[in-house]
Amino acid sequence: MAKPPEDSQQSHKGHGFFGLALGSVGVVFGDIGTSPLYAFREAMGAALTDGASRDSILGVVSLALWALILVVTVKYVLFLMRADNKGEGGVLSLMALAQRALGRRTTGIFILGLIGAALFYGDAVITPAISVLSALEGMKTIPSLHKVVNTDTVMLVAIVVLVALFVAQARGTAKVATLFGPVMAVWFLCIGAFGVMHLLDDPHVLLAFSPHYAVEFLGRHGLTGFLVLGSVFLTVTGAEALYADMGHFGRWPIQASWLFFALPCLALNYLGQGAFALAALEWSVAHGKVLANQDWFFLMIPGGLRAPMVILAAAATVIASQAVITGAYSLTQQAIQLGLLPRMTITRTSETQSGQIYLPQINAMLLVGVMVLVVLFRTSDQLAHAYGLAVTGTMVVTTSLAFVVVKRLWKWTWPAAIAFITPFLILDLTFLAANGLKIISGGWVPLLIGGALFTVMATWVRGAQILTDKTRRDSVPLADLIDILRARAPHRAPGTAIFLTSDPEVAPVALMHNLKHNKVLHEKNVILTVRATETPRVAEADRVRIEPVNEDFKKVYISYGFMESPNVPKALAVCRKQGLKFDIMATSFFLGRRSIVPSAQHGMPLWQDKLFIFLMKNAANPTDFFKIPPGRVVELGAQVTV
Repeated sequence: MAKPPEDSQQSHKGHGFFGLALGSVGVVFGDIGTSPLYAFREAMGAALTDGASRDSILGVVSLALWALILVVTVKYVLFLMRADNKGEGGVLSLMALAQRALGRRTTGIFILGLIGAALFYGDAVITPAISVLSALEGMKTIPSLHKVVNTDTVMLVAIVVLVALFVAQARGTAKVATLFGPVMAVWFLCIGAFGVMHLLDDPHVLLAFSPHYAVEFLGRHGLTGFLVLGSVFLTVTGAEALYADMGHFGRWPIQASWLFFALPCLALNYLGQGAFALAALEWSVAHGKVLANQDWFFLMIPGGLRAPMVILAAAATVIASQAVITGAYSLTQQAIQLGLLPRMTITRTSETQSGQIYLPQINAMLLVGVMVLVVLFRTSDQLAHAYGLAVTGTMVVTTSLAFVVVKRLWKWTWPAAIAFITPFLILDLTFLAANGLKIISGGWVPLLIGGALFTVMATWVRGAQILTDKTRRDSVPLADLIDILRARAPHRAPGTAIFLTSDPEVAPVALMHNLKHNKVLHEKNVILTVRATETPRVAEADRVRIEPVNEDFKKVYISYGFMESPNVPKALAVCRKQGLKFDIMATSFFLGRRSIVPSAQHGMPLWQDKLFIFLMKNAANPTDFFKIPPGRVVELGAQVTV
């Protein structure tokens, strides 16, 4: 078997390993680190429907521990993080890597990538809602607030916190991001310490490390065991963040932080909650009462420390929410560059950190979605039914794409690739089926969000392809136009004209309109094409390529990775070094603006035509998107049917 390529990450030079590891604790592990707030409680709630017993509690703890070991540690930390795309991770990076491994864009790989990306947005809406609600519900366990705080109070405070979080996004997180690592480090140490504190309640909980209890519980409890499995999956939500945020911190810092810090603290907390539940069961039996499910996480904290722990939990869940929101921004930027979504306004909120971006449209949509979920579900208990399905769906996609990488890029044999990937796929599909039982009680939410986003992306890709094909059919090849101009020379205007086009082989629409209506041709004409590559970043030496056509025309290709934001003037400055000299402030940029008219005769269904037109109208202005000086832009329009 060939070994997978080593991590090519080079962007972390100058940063200490400890600093990167601490930073990864603050960003990467926020979601999975706050899962103890609700995961064990939800799993216990499902398990208690068959009655309470020591074996059932040990079974729940064992399932939680082995989910962390198999899904997060083995699959993501030790395996998938080696499948990097020039140091970047995430479902779209993996899709681009799989396509490069195959040497072409295949429909199957492309659809898998769309599904994974669409489901991520479902996760991005649910995570802030369930995390912040679960933290603030701890106020109910504070002795002095027990009679004052109710569900409505928690919901209102959560709404205030979440609105403040989303409003603050426009200002960037650079000033407070340095606190993320230390705050989350304190959080992990605290949850680990409280777990250790309760291990003495019943040391037999350590037996849960044996997978025997997990397997026996599933075998003995049938459908209930399956429901518990769906709730246990909540312990590993956020595992995708380990992979998606690899480019920000590098593989080794994330792996070290997980193996030697985050995982032990999480395991200790789940063991502590299990021991606390075993002690509660023993007390219930001794007093002839039925063990009721409760907020195990906060109740195992001494009463005097619950108030500061609620504050710390709220801070941790805000950080977890911030990481997911930032992930949604990054994913959207990748999707735009890969042509999966229309152009959107992207604002950089830091002069030094390239990953610090803000997308107002995405921020507004996430805020509306989160508010709707908080008001609709009201408690983290109810929201837990909606959580998990989107994450398991994304995991199935990730595992499927990883198979392509293992087989085609790493050159493993068929038997080796199948033997290695199949157990992971079976595990993912099992969790997906278990969470599928929650569709009616809330699982429809991420499916609805994911389905809507998939429809938007599929419509945009299909509509853009139809538009490109139609434009190509109706356009004049550039070579033919040059022959026509040679035979009948038009009036020449001084200066340089740059025509932006996605297809440099045909004459740009703006060029044809300029010749037709203004009857002029500039002294120098540049056919400019901005291309997105299937790598995260493009080296500056490879940014610009100039292809001379004749004395009047030159083709210029500018390439950007899917993690980069285009800046055309900055890239054109490189042209001077390659012999193409012009004064950018004396240069006119010609853009073709197309007015789209729906057509029921061909292409897409009418409703999809209208959706595509809506997306086109709301796409960011190319002048702003490509950072072109507005005073140098000339737009010439045409009407096109799709």
